[in-house]
Amino acid sequence: MDPLDLDVLPGVHPSPNIQTDPERYELENQAADPEGWLWKAMSRISGWQGRTVLDLGAGTGYHLPRFAASAGHVIAVEPHGPSRLRIARRIAERDLENVSLLAGSAEAIPLPDRSIDVCHCRFAYFFGTERCLPGLRELARVMRPGGTAFIIDNHLSQGSFARWLYLAYASYQLTQAEVEAFWQAQGFDRVVVPSEWRFERREDLEAVVRLEFGDAAERLLAEHAGTRVDYHYCLYWKRYGSPLFQGAT
Repeated sequence: MDPLDLDVLPGVHPSPNIQTDPERYELENQAADPEGWLWKAMSRISGWQGRTVLDLGAGTGYHLPRFAASAGHVIAVEPHGPSRLRIARRIAERDLENVSLLAGSAEAIPLPDRSIDVCHCRFAYFFGTERCLPGLRELARVMRPGGTAFIIDNHLSQGSFARWLYLAYASYQLTQAEVEAFWQAQGFDRVVVPSEWRFERREDLEAVVRLEFGDAAERLLAEHAGTRVDYHYCLYWKRYGSPLFQGAT
C-alpha cells in the first residue's frame, strides 16, 4: 500500500515537511509556541478534561501526550503510514493507555456519528477553501452536540513567519481575508494568537527554515539573526449544535 494510503483514503494530500523529514519537524514542534498560548486559548474556549478528543491529522503524534494528560480518551487519526508508526512508538514509550490510533483522513474518519467532544486539527487544512468542504462535512458527522472543533492555521498577514510565507509561496497563497471569509461562512469563529518559534540553537532554526522554505531559505536566513521568529496563528473554532444543525454544515 502507498504510505499515504491514497488507494483507500479520500482527500489525502502529501505533507512535504513532516513526511519528508520527521526529525527536523520534531525540532519545529519543540520550538513552536513555547509559552503555550494556543493551548491556553483552546482551553478557555473548551476544555477536554475527561472528554473524548480527536487529533485529526495527528502527524507523528507530538501533541497526543498533552491531551492524554487530562482527556478521558484521545483518538489519533492519520493517513500517512510511516507517521502512524511513529505515533505508535510515542504511545508505547510514553505509556499513553488512553490513546488510540486509527488510519483515516479528514474525509474518512473511522468513527461513529456523534462520538467526539473535542477535535484538534493543526495545519491540516492548507489546501484551499472548497476542497475543505468534504472533510468539514465528515467532521460535523462525528462531533457530538455541544462539542468543539479547533482548526489551527497560520496567520497570513501578521508576523515574520507570514512575511516569509509570502516571499516563498506568494503565487500559491490565499489572502488572509479569503481564508477568514471561508471559515466564517462555515460557522467558525476566529482567535488570533500571537506567538513565536523559539529554538535553543541557531543551527536548529536554520534546519527547520530549510525544511519549510526550500529555495527561499538562504535568503530568509541571511536577513534574520538569532534563534526566535515571531509567528502568529489563527485559531478557528466551532461549537456544534443539534444533529440537524450539524447536517447542514
